[in-house]
Amino acid sequence: MKHLIAPSLLAADWSKLPSEVALVNESEADWFHLDVMDGRFVPNITFGMFVVEHIKKIAQKPLDVHLMILEPEKYIDAFRAAGADVITVHYETCPHLHRTIQQIKETGAKAGVALNPHTSVALLEEVIELLDLVLIMSVNPGFGGQKFIYQSIPRVRQLKELIIKHNTETLIEMDGGIGLQNAEKCLQAGADVLVAGSSIFKATHPAQAISDMKAIPKTRAWWV
Repeated sequence: MKHLIAPSLLAADWSKLPSEVALVNESEADWFHLDVMDGRFVPNITFGMFVVEHIKKIAQKPLDVHLMILEPEKYIDAFRAAGADVITVHYETCPHLHRTIQQIKETGAKAGVALNPHTSVALLEEVIELLDLVLIMSVNPGFGGQKFIYQSIPRVRQLKELIIKHNTETLIEMDGGIGLQNAEKCLQAGADVLVAGSSIFKATHPAQAISDMKAIPKTRAWWV
């Protein structure tokens, strides 16, 4: 499968959001990545389901909604109703993770779980077969424009081994500090979906940045 590119609207110019959405619509990108932050789980506040609903009206590609919030189970149905196609919750916020994954799936959305940089991949052993996606955070969540944590790459390899062990079709997504300087290493490690914010929206030619990232080949297998 060709890897997917999910531009993060967190880095877009929100004073001209419709044109930023149109840019992604017309590009080679595959998904929109929407970061929802509550100021409690992470030290920042972004937007809620009302904004997701309005983006859905003009987006022509799936909405990949990343819930960086406490008690996400209270809001899953609302985000699905607002237009989320993929809903990802954090392992660290879900004491009843199995139940929360089931709740996402019951809405008809694809279910994802995100792991902070310090959270062990092995903790997903019991639920990996239920997941459509695992998001490896390659920065500490909360703010865009952070420096990529290179220890994330062996974590992707560990996750790929877990997926192969359980013979699932779970996608591996990476989010945080990703650009042309490290995207190929992420793909070689086993990543399927690359979230990119500043490296796209702050580029001189954002559509070309998307195209360049989409064109990166997997030049060798993840285990080499």
